[in-house]
Amino acid sequence: MTIRWTGRVVKQSSGEKHKYGTEENVDLLADYYEPLTVIATSDDEGKTVREVLEKTFGMSSKLLAAARTTEFGLTINEERVYISAPVQAGEVVRLRQLKEQSDDILPQAMPLSIIYEDDYILVVNKPAGIVVHPTHGHYTNTLANGVVAYWQQKNERFRFRPIHRLDEETSGLVVIAKNAYIHHQLSEQMQQGIVEKHYIALVYGRPEPSERMIDAPIDRDPHNPHLRIVTAKGYPSQTIYTTQQTFPWTDNQMVSLVQLKLLTGRTHQIRVHMHSIGHPLIGDKLYREDSRVITELESSISRHALHAQQLGLIHPMNKNFMQWHAPMPQDFQNILTKLQKGIRDE
Repeated sequence: MTIRWTGRVVKQSSGEKHKYGTEENVDLLADYYEPLTVIATSDDEGKTVREVLEKTFGMSSKLLAAARTTEFGLTINEERVYISAPVQAGEVVRLRQLKEQSDDILPQAMPLSIIYEDDYILVVNKPAGIVVHPTHGHYTNTLANGVVAYWQQKNERFRFRPIHRLDEETSGLVVIAKNAYIHHQLSEQMQQGIVEKHYIALVYGRPEPSERMIDAPIDRDPHNPHLRIVTAKGYPSQTIYTTQQTFPWTDNQMVSLVQLKLLTGRTHQIRVHMHSIGHPLIGDKLYREDSRVITELESSISRHALHAQQLGLIHPMNKNFMQWHAPMPQDFQNILTKLQKGIRDE
C-alpha cells in the first residue's frame, strides 16, 4: 500500500482509491479516539486545514504537528491531506488523535469516588492522604495509579492528564482530561481564570471582615524550599474568602468555617494566605502558631482542614458550563459536631 502525496492524499492499492472511513479501515481506526470534525462553510472556502481547525477548535500547533505524522490524523472527506491543503465549502475536515496510555504509571486498584465521567473528562473526589501524581521515590499509592488501574479494568486507553493538582492532605475534586486536545483546552481555561475552584476550610479565629480578597504575592521561603511565604517579590496571588460560620470554643478561642475561591493557583496558596492574615487552618503543621492549637479539635483530623468542594468549567466539546460538588468529608463533620456541641475531651 502506498500513499501519493499531492494537495490531497489518496491511499492506493491495486490502482483503486480507498477512503479512511470505509469498513476495511475500522480496525485501524480503533487505535484513534473519536475524531474532531468540522463541515466547512462558505467562510472556510480556500482556507487551509490548519486554519479551519485552529478557528473551529482552537487547535494548538503541537497537536496539529502530532496529527500530521499519523496515517489517519488529518483528512478531508476521509482522504489524507497535508496540513496546508485548501478546504472547500461542504467538505468534512477531521483530526484524529492516536490513543495513548500512561505506560510509566503502575496500575494499582483502589477505591475511587467518581463524581462525573464521559468520553473526554473524569472528575474524581480525591481523599486526603494521597498525592495526585507519582513523584521521584513515590511511584505507588497515588491517584494516578488508581485511575490507570480503573481504565485498564475497563479496557480503555487514556493517558493520565490532570488539569490541576491538590496537596497530598487536601481532599476534593480533581479533573482529569482523557486526551491531549481536552487537556490543552482545559489548561487554557485555567490560565484564563475560567475554571472556578471553591474550597472550604476550618480556620482558627474569626476572619474580619467576613468577606475579603487577599491580594498578596507568594514565593518560596529562601530559608526552607518546602515552604511558601508572602513577599512583595513573589508571584501575584489572590484568594477570596467568605466566613460561613464562627464557633466559640473558650472565652478567647474561636473557630470558623470559611469558603474560599482561588483566583490564582500557587502552591499552598490558601494555607499561606490564611496564615498571613492570622487565621491558620486547623491541622496545618506547616503554617501555624503552636500557641493557638486546640488539641481537642486537632485530634479529630489527621491533616489540614482543607477540601476542594466545588469546581466549574466549560466543557470543551459541548461548550456547556458544568459544575460539580464534593460532599464535606467525615473528618470535617467530626470537628463541626464537636464545635456545635462544645464537646471537649476530658
